[in-house]
Order: sequence, then C-alpha cells, then structure tokens
Amino acid sequence: MHNQVADLIEALIQDEYSYESIGKAIAELTPDDVALALESIPLAQRTRAWQNIKQANRLDILVEMRGESRRLLLKELDESDIEALFADVDAEDLLEIADSLPDKMVDLALNQMDHKQREYYQKGIVYDDDLVGRWMDHELLITSQSIRSSEALRLLKKSTPNYTDMIYLVNRTGRWVGCVKFDALFKAQGNEAISSLVDDDCPFILATTELTKAAEQLERAELSALPVVDENHILLGRFHTGLALESLRLAYETQQMTTAGLNEESDLFAPVKRSAATRGIWLGINLLTAFLASSFIGLFEATLQQVVALAVLMPIVASMGGIAGSQTLTLIVRGLALGQITRSNLKSLLSKELKVGILNGILWAIVIGVVTLWWFENPMLGAVIGMAIIVNIIMAAFSGVIIPVVLDKLKIDPALSGSVILTTVTDIAGFVAFLGLGTLFLL
Repeated sequence: MHNQVADLIEALIQDEYSYESIGKAIAELTPDDVALALESIPLAQRTRAWQNIKQANRLDILVEMRGESRRLLLKELDESDIEALFADVDAEDLLEIADSLPDKMVDLALNQMDHKQREYYQKGIVYDDDLVGRWMDHELLITSQSIRSSEALRLLKKSTPNYTDMIYLVNRTGRWVGCVKFDALFKAQGNEAISSLVDDDCPFILATTELTKAAEQLERAELSALPVVDENHILLGRFHTGLALESLRLAYETQQMTTAGLNEESDLFAPVKRSAATRGIWLGINLLTAFLASSFIGLFEATLQQVVALAVLMPIVASMGGIAGSQTLTLIVRGLALGQITRSNLKSLLSKELKVGILNGILWAIVIGVVTLWWFENPMLGAVIGMAIIVNIIMAAFSGVIIPVVLDKLKIDPALSGSVILTTVTDIAGFVAFLGLGTLFLL
C-alpha cells in the first residue's frame, strides 16, 4: 500500500494523471491514503489533482485530510464546487471537519441534510472535540425490550453495521436498558422474550467521557463497541473499535507534534509566512528558557575565566540531568494517564525515584570523575564534576516526579509542557551545582 501511495504522489507531482487514471488509482486506495498523497504535493498541483477526482470520492477524501490542508484546498474552490461537495455530507463527517470550515460552509451543509442527520449534528456539536459525544457512531442495532428473539434475529438479517456484536435495548422514552450479545441471542428459543437475555454487566460510556479514557474502557470490556448515553441514560449512539483506534492515533500524533511546538493539523506545504510564525512562537519560548539558564551561568563568569575546563565539562552535567529527568518524567506521565498515581502513593513513588537517582548519580559520578581526572589530570576537578552529577541527577528525579503531578493538578497536559520545564530546571540546577562547587574548591 505504501508503494502505491508513493507512486501516486510521484505521478501527481509530475502531473501525469488524467481523470480516468486518477479514478483508477483512487479505487485501489483508501480515502486516507489519497488524502495523504494530496497533502504530500504543493498546493497548486494539489488543486489541479482535485479537479480530476470524481465527485463521489471527494467528500470522503476531504474528511480524511488535516485541518489546515482542508482549509487551503477549500479556498481554491468556487461556490458551486463546495455546494456539490456537501450535498451528501452526514452528521459524523460534518462534526469532524466543522472546526476547519467557515460558518457559511457549515450552514450550507446543514441546509442540505435531512432532519435526522441535522439532529445528530446538533446533539454532537455541544460536546468538546476530545469527548465521546462529539465522535460517536449512529449506526447501531436498537430495538424495544418487548420483542422476541425471533424478531431480533430478523433484524440482524436486514443490516448489521461494522463492529457489531450486540443489540441495544431501549424503553419507550429512548432510555438505554441494556444489551443482548449475539451469542446469547443465537442460543435462545425463537419465542423467548429478548428482555430475558439482557446482559446485566454490559458497560456503557457517558457522552462526556474523554476519548482516550473511552478507548481504554472499550479495551477492558473486550467488546467491539459500547453504547454511549447522556446523563439521563438516553441512548445517543455507540463508540466502536475503529473510533477508538483513530482517537488513540490522533492523540499520539498531537502529542508528538505539540512537543515540538507544532500543530497536528499543520499542512506540509502550508504558506511560508504561516509556518514561520507558528514555529517562531515555540522558538521564542525556548529562547526565554535558554536566556534563563544562561543568566545563571553568567553569575560564575569570573570562575569560568580562571578555570576554562569548567566550560568544557558543563554540557556533560546538563545532559546527564536532562536524560535522567526525562526518564522519570515519561514514567510519571504514563502513570498519570493510566490513573496509577494518587495522593496516597505519591510519597512512596517520590522516595523510590530519589533512591534510583542517588544510586545512578553515585555510579556515573565515579565514571565521569575518573574520565575527567584522566583527561585534565586534576583530582579536584574530577571530584567537583562528580558531586555536581550526583546533585543534578537527584534534582532531575525529584523534578521528574513533581513537575508532571503539578501540571496535571493545574489541568495542563504534562506530556506536552513537562519536558520544556524539566529541561530548564535540570540545566539551571546542573550549572549552579557545577559552577558553584567549582568556585568553592578550584579557586
């Protein structure tokens, strides 16, 4: 599949595809593969390629594109193209792309929807884009709790959506009352009331649940899908395995991109000025932290002038602290995500990490001290860097535990912001410890 996508990208760049050949290539690829190929070529060629894509395929491809790529492409289309594009849009697709559309386009799409799809959209848009209520699927098997198993089996023969292994039961008000798994239904007598087959332990997901937590809940349930209900237990839809995998993938991509100060929705060929402005903000933040660390180095300018070896060895101290801290930070962030870290076990965890820091600090202090002694033939310099390494690794262990916990309490994602703060703390602690000890013992 990757070779086919690469071939399509190459051909699109060379403008080698006609209407018929693009249609054939798209028929062999999924919409997200085609979207990836379009995002991999400059905007001018992307627009020309789009004109050669069949109308029936365009909406599915547009939905799979990243937000910025979608906005840039829509800017190049005229009003008649946009109106035709949204002629068959459903609520789930519109909810996925609404944030990247102008209000005028959203209204256009809504006006072309039937009443049922418009109702689905209005119910979903009230939820934030990280909640299940925004992304739930509405293709599910629902029946009254008053029917018999033979009638339920006839329902299965009519239509069975993907990721389906149960029927959801509701009462007359639409309130969810339970589910019946297929294996129980197949074993039942034809005249047996379906209400007698209800699985009392069948879990459900509240519409206000975060997507990643819902994915974990679905995994624990070992089912293909779970019902989504509101606070009154009215059945709204379902959350299935496909949605769970997609939400986890997007969460991972967002984390990776945000760590570098980028947006997961960014386009590979976004305008230069926009890309420069976006990245410039992150560069500015890092510059401030760098100046902060440098200001502490400046306090020991006289020491550095007299003992040049300290300047040579400073990066070692900072690097060791940064690596040790990132290891602890990663462990704690994972623990917070899984709900393993509580107020009751935080003290024990901090104690354990400090002991690890002390042990590793002593071990590597000896190694680095010996290397420094051999390099500069100065026993006191070896002792100074050894003590600084111990101090910084212990500080890194402490910060690696405390920083993500504090950020989590402040409702700030520690996976995104923790590394920047941690690096600044370990750099400053390492420089101050090393240069301070150097001032005391080498001058």
